[in-house]
Amino acid sequence: MLLTNVIVGLIQLLISIIFAVLALYIGFAVLIRINKNMDEEKELAKGNAAVGIIVAAVFVAIALVVQSGVSGISIGINKAISVGIISVDGLLAISVAFIQLILGIVLAVGAIYLALFILDKLTKGIEEFEEIKKGNVAVALMMGGVIIAVAVIIQSGVIGITAALI
Repeated sequence: MLLTNVIVGLIQLLISIIFAVLALYIGFAVLIRINKNMDEEKELAKGNAAVGIIVAAVFVAIALVVQSGVSGISIGINKAISVGIISVDGLLAISVAFIQLILGIVLAVGAIYLALFILDKLTKGIEEFEEIKKGNVAVALMMGGVIIAVAVIIQSGVIGITAALI
C-alpha cells in the first residue's frame, strides 16, 4: 500500500508540473495576443515593472485555478484506485478529473481575457496597455488586482465542478 501511495504521489506531481508549465505558457501567450501593441518580452527586458506586475498577476491567477484542477486529479486518481484503476468507474473518474483540469485552464484564461475586456470598457478614460507600456505601476496594480480577483472567484467554481463531477 505504501508503494502504491508513493507511485500515485509521483504521478500526481508529474501531472501537476506538466499542466502548470502548459497553463503558464498558454496564459502568457494569451496575454501577448490580447495586447498586440506591446512586446512584453522586450518591456520586461527593459525593466518595465508595470509589465512585470501584469505578467505576474496572470501567472498567479492561472496558478490559483490550475491548483484547483490538480486537486481534482488527486481526487480522481484516489477514487480510481478505490474502485479499480482499469475498471469503467476508475477510468471514468480519471477522465473526468483530466477534463475538469483542462476546463479549469480554459476558464482561467477566458476569465482573465474577459476581466481585462470589461475593465477596458469600464475605464474609458484610460488606455490600460498604453499606460502599462509607459511603466504606469498604478494601472498595472489595478489590472493585476482585477486579474487575481477574478481567478479567486473562478477557483471556487472549479472546486465546485470537482465536487459535483468526482
